[in-house]
Parts: sequence; C-alpha cells; structure tokens
Amino acid sequence: MWHTAAVVDHSYADLSLAALYDSLNPWGPGDDFYLDLVMSAGSVLDVGCGTGQLLRRARGEGHGGRLMGIDPAAAMLVQARRGEPGVEWVLGDLRTRHWDGAGFDLVVMTGHVFQVLLSDEELRAALTAVRTALSPTGRFVFESRNPDARPWESWTRDRVQEVVTADDSTVSVRHEVLGPPVGDRLTFTETFEGGLWNRPQVSRSTLRFLGSASLSGFLAGAGLTIVAQYGDWARGPLTSDSPEIITVARPS
Repeated sequence: MWHTAAVVDHSYADLSLAALYDSLNPWGPGDDFYLDLVMSAGSVLDVGCGTGQLLRRARGEGHGGRLMGIDPAAAMLVQARRGEPGVEWVLGDLRTRHWDGAGFDLVVMTGHVFQVLLSDEELRAALTAVRTALSPTGRFVFESRNPDARPWESWTRDRVQEVVTADDSTVSVRHEVLGPPVGDRLTFTETFEGGLWNRPQVSRSTLRFLGSASLSGFLAGAGLTIVAQYGDWARGPLTSDSPEIITVARPS
C-alpha cells in the first residue's frame, strides 16, 4: 500500500527522477529534426538541455564546433555530464550569463521548454537573451504545443506510461490536468510510482500555450523575425489541428 505522495517542485530536479528522463522520452522524430539543424551549425546553445541527449548525440556523430547546454536542474546535468566529452554544461537559465558577443549560429529550445516561460516579463527577458546570444545570421528554433489542437484533453489518469529501470523495476507515470486552462495557462500533475520509492512522487507544473499570432508578437518585440513555421516534425504546414507550432526565427 502506498503512503502519502511526496510532492516535488520539478519532475526532474530529483536525481532518481532525472535518471528516468531518457527512458520516458526516447529519441524520436523531433530529436531527428533538431539534430539535423545542430549538425549543420558551427556553434549551438541548447536552452533547457535536460540530460543533454541532443548535444551528446551531435558530438558523438562528429560535430566539431562549440556545443553548450544550459539547464536549471542540477540533477539533469549530472546525467548530461556522463556522456560525450567536449560539451559545455552550464547550471542555470538564460539570466545566468551575459550573452553579448556569444555569436551562436543556432539556439534551440527542445522538449517544449518554451512553454515553461509563464509570465510576459519572463518570456521577453528570455527572448531578448536569445537574440543577444545569436550571431547576426543565426537561427532560433523551438516548438510549442498548438493550443488550437487542445492536446491536454488526452492527458487523463487512465493514460499510463511504464518504463523499466536499470535495476529491472517498473515505474509508471501518469498525468492529470487540474481543471480547464486559465487564459493561456494549464496546470497539471505528473505522478511517478514504483521503482525504489515507497510512495508516489508527484510534481505540479504549469505550461503556457501561445498561438502563432502571440508568438510572432513576442518574437518581434525581442528583435526576432519568423522565417518558417511547421505543424509537425516532417515540416508539414501549420493548421488548426497541427500538434505543434515549430518556429524558426532570425535576428531582425
């Protein structure tokens, strides 16, 4: 019988949870999309890099330029540093450094990291930092779930994901939305059960769902211009039922 759940601030701020991240988020079409961009760029900044699987893969496949990953969760960077050498791993967020003169050819936010920027002020500050970090010909690429497709409607308790850990125990993960969206924000919980824990581990998160027009406005305000938007990882057109809003922007 499970005891009272342990509530954590961030799903992967705990070492034991961070160790599960790659198993819960296996390499897929989105990763292939970003890897192609990374391999064709001389220098890359991955904002919210998590376990660093994108940059580790790029280095392993022969990328010889500068690769930097930044993430606020120390536990995630523990996983990242176990991979390929020669990648710069930075603990923090875009406010951690002054980016003037960084001159990155590519800045990416993968894994829907863009959606954790909740306030207008936080979003504007992050986009301004991205603009400062880019070279004059650089590109900023990120994805956000399309609010018109209402993806949260499938985040129900009966949808359970299971993974087998390194010690052959099974961990189950489920999501539960805590009410309808409030404006463009949605709050949900993520519950982990099994493994070495004697009680469920529960995290509470909020995401922001911005439509294409709002994204364009925020980007323009930071001196960034959209050059392409896609609705899926095959670079299909963006429509009302597209699962993603994948955006490519450049300095204005």
